[in-house]
Amino acid sequence: MFELLSDPLFLCVAIIAVLVTGISKGGFGGIALLAVPLLSLVISPIQAAGIMLPVMIPMDVLSIWAHRKNWSGKLLAILIPGSVVGIIIGALTARWVNDDFVRLIVGLIAIVFSIYRWLEIQRLKKAKALEESKRKPNKVSGLFWGSCAGYASFLAHAGMPPYQAYVIPQNLGKKIYTGTSVIFFGTANAIKLIPYGMLGQLSITNLSVSLALLPLVPIGVFLGVWINKKLKEETFFAILLFSIFLVGLKLIWDGLFSVFLGV
Repeated sequence: MFELLSDPLFLCVAIIAVLVTGISKGGFGGIALLAVPLLSLVISPIQAAGIMLPVMIPMDVLSIWAHRKNWSGKLLAILIPGSVVGIIIGALTARWVNDDFVRLIVGLIAIVFSIYRWLEIQRLKKAKALEESKRKPNKVSGLFWGSCAGYASFLAHAGMPPYQAYVIPQNLGKKIYTGTSVIFFGTANAIKLIPYGMLGQLSITNLSVSLALLPLVPIGVFLGVWINKKLKEETFFAILLFSIFLVGLKLIWDGLFSVFLGV
């Protein structure tokens, strides 16, 4: 613990990662995906996921309470069982997954998410006032995307891209979309505590670092609310998506470099 907390580089990156997660909960959903890729630049991505989970749990509790009246029971009834399947698959295959593989996967998720989100923003610009027809929830595709979200969430708290691939076309409306999202990921994070604990990712070292970073949570949430008021969402996301894209490229490079050159 003391080695990590006394490392200036780790501290700098960890502070940014936690603040970004708080900002996400404070009004910019989805950008929390940047936390594990960022930490993966300085520590093992598996350890990064273990450190971030206890930090995210209090955020989830607050978010669920704030949005407890706005959510889609039909979608959650499809997505949550799917996420459980994905989390179980992640837990059962964890022993065969090394740091380099995780870096590659996390890097790919970061790049796919940044491109997908950018294209979604462009699509919404073109659509503007046009009302999209609401799709009827499909159970098979919902279970599939829920499983993908659960697996990506287990691996690196990066379940937002597959989750959005299924939920955004449902055209839920801002409040219902936000409430459904926080309940889905809050539930997934709570479930992940069990396999994370069994796999040793909630070690004394990781939990101690999480506890040290916890005071940054309300600061991040406050920043999210403040930025939401002061900065145009379009500008903020442009900067952030570019950052996620660059971090993704770096992780893929590091993963491939280690795999093929054995470094």
